[in-house]
Amino acid sequence: MSTLPNHLQETVTLNNEVHMPWLGLGVYLAKEGDEVVQAVKAAIRAGYRSIDTASAYRNEEGVGQGVREALKENGLRREDLFITSKVWNSDQGYETTLKSFDDSLKRLGLDYLDLFLVHWPVKGKYKDTWRALEKVYAEGKVRAIGVSNFQIHHLEDLLSEAKIVPAVNQVEFHPYLTQKDLLRYCLEKGIQLEAWSPLGQGNLLEHEILQGIAAKYGKTVAQVILRWDLQLGVVTIPKSVREARIIENADVFDFELSAEDIQAIDELNRNQRFGSDPDKNIPK
Repeated sequence: MSTLPNHLQETVTLNNEVHMPWLGLGVYLAKEGDEVVQAVKAAIRAGYRSIDTASAYRNEEGVGQGVREALKENGLRREDLFITSKVWNSDQGYETTLKSFDDSLKRLGLDYLDLFLVHWPVKGKYKDTWRALEKVYAEGKVRAIGVSNFQIHHLEDLLSEAKIVPAVNQVEFHPYLTQKDLLRYCLEKGIQLEAWSPLGQGNLLEHEILQGIAAKYGKTVAQVILRWDLQLGVVTIPKSVREARIIENADVFDFELSAEDIQAIDELNRNQRFGSDPDKNIPK
């Protein structure tokens, strides 16, 4: 990445010229109702402009409510925000994906989405699912389409028939799972890599090397990891429902990790997943 983002609302240009914020709020496991509503409002109040949900999270209604309230309270327009959702595995297939997309829009209470993703590469179904995404994209109901949890071989298979190259591939990505080959492949294909679970579900926060790097910059381990994402050119969506943590996670634009520290973090890789393996145990 040649130019490093230096503020929270800075964007990366996707392969269809749509602008996506480098850092957003993930709401996986945020409870439907007041918890997710308040998290979304806190994030937007703090300057976040990207919110990532999914039908499987069962909190799209709360996300939509939080978005509408935050727009009013902060004097923003819908086009100031970047809202992502995803089609769940049991809904994959052409017609069922079209219905899932419409259902997500209804639950969110939105006229369009900014990004819609195939949540997992369900064997025998993801190509039909992708055709449905190409249709809603062509109809102008979504500004960009992409995939999630796709490995190189899934992408190769998809690209053999796809009319549109995915704009984004959202995958588990953190210092224990650096996925260098996938990152390189996506760069070559013009697919923006995005990190879910960037903090390894909290399992990296006590790591001695990361704590040492954090102390050097006067930052938290979480801030160091999120900065590492950005310097690698990876969009990141840390999840939190606590306002103080939401604000803290965004405080990553006033320092730059040295090349040596980037390498030290890269070397922590163990190819270790805390979520499901897309080649072995895709969730039902």
